[in-house]
Amino acid sequence: MKIMVTIIDADGAVLGRLGTNVAKRLLNGEEIVVVNSEKAIISGKKAAVKERYMQRREVGTYRKGPFFPRMPDMIVKRTIRGMIPYQTPHGRSAFKRLKCYIGVPEEFKREKFEKIEKAEKQPIDFITVEELSKALGAKI
Repeated sequence: MKIMVTIIDADGAVLGRLGTNVAKRLLNGEEIVVVNSEKAIISGKKAAVKERYMQRREVGTYRKGPFFPRMPDMIVKRTIRGMIPYQTPHGRSAFKRLKCYIGVPEEFKREKFEKIEKAEKQPIDFITVEELSKALGAKI
């Protein structure tokens, strides 16, 4: 028996809009895979977005956290985690049904991807998650 998995392509999608849609569906019990995480975009001026994420990484200590990721797939996953009630058992189980990937893994190459129309609106100023993670020091 194969579990039905929804595959969402994040290419060109605004991260916040994509995240809210995915979070709502996870809480309803869907199992979701996000591919091309590095191609998602964050709206806002590049310098301001980089500064905001740099500050997030500096918060806390290296032992206790909070830990904020550098890799693009983990940035997307952490953003979606912020949109679900992660501290509750329902939210925790919903988060476990989410997988994010850089690019498209071999197992999903032949599958059909879903695009979220609400997330496709292209802002004037934006930065891709890949550019952001390189600015944070990720080795992609």
